[in-house]
Amino acid sequence: MRRPALFLAAALLPASPVLGQAPAPAAPPVAAPPAAAPPAAAPAADPVLARVDGQDIRQSDLDAEAQRLPDELRSVPPAVLQPLLLDQIITQKAIVSAARRAGLDRDPAVQARIRRAEDEALQQALIIREVQPLLTEEALRARYQREVASRPVEDEIRARHILVPTEAEARAALAEVRRPGADFAAVARQRSTGPGSREGGDLGFFKRGDMIPEFEAVAFALQPGQISANPVRTQFGWHVIKVEERRSMAPPTFEESRDQLRQQTFEEAVNQAVDRIRADATIERLAGGEAPARPPSPLDNAAPPPPPQQQRR
Repeated sequence: MRRPALFLAAALLPASPVLGQAPAPAAPPVAAPPAAAPPAAAPAADPVLARVDGQDIRQSDLDAEAQRLPDELRSVPPAVLQPLLLDQIITQKAIVSAARRAGLDRDPAVQARIRRAEDEALQQALIIREVQPLLTEEALRARYQREVASRPVEDEIRARHILVPTEAEARAALAEVRRPGADFAAVARQRSTGPGSREGGDLGFFKRGDMIPEFEAVAFALQPGQISANPVRTQFGWHVIKVEERRSMAPPTFEESRDQLRQQTFEEAVNQAVDRIRADATIERLAGGEAPARPPSPLDNAAPPPPPQQQRR
């Protein structure tokens, strides 16, 4: 029977559940398998489904393999999925057994890969143990209450601007937008060299602290429909500013903040754990082993582990 490539790829190349990176393919242990012995009676809850060169494949092995599959494959009906997975595990066991007979488990390069895979698995397991308690729903809600829910209501404004390099050009633009019936957006598209010029100088909504002080001071002093009395000079040039809208924004809800809080908490927890572990370790740097100018971060390309109910066993 030809085996579906989709299941083959999913079983042989599972995604890492911890730091968002694909780990090296799991390698077989270095120790040789025990000699075949008369199989013991399997518990009724975990029956033996097949054997390959004397090694049992149990229902628990099948269940574990199913948990490693992508969500869309795990939703396949068990009557269809389980025979395919069992066939896949049989193939894997047969390949590993053949590799051992060929002596590949004693190959130095293979042993080095096994050690690297073991190191990565241990690192990931420790990081999960360190950070997982801080990523629970309860912990994230507590942080939300401390840091987000208590924020005061913030004023935001939506403004347009015309940015030009000289004061003379700014005053000419200001005179044009003050003419009766003038369209500020149209003048911005024609004259402005700044961000949003194609959108008529529209900067969208922003709050205090988002813009440089000179620009912000004038913008927040205006009411909707008002244009700055004079051009405003900043490090970028000369601005003519018009405020379109004002609004008051309450803090975001927990649901709106969850992902950001989770990522922020994850990064902080990993950095703190790594700093503590390094501080407890006995580290000796010898000639040629100088510290880099910027040590690599364990958070490079990393993402927090999924919530407990989504983790794959």
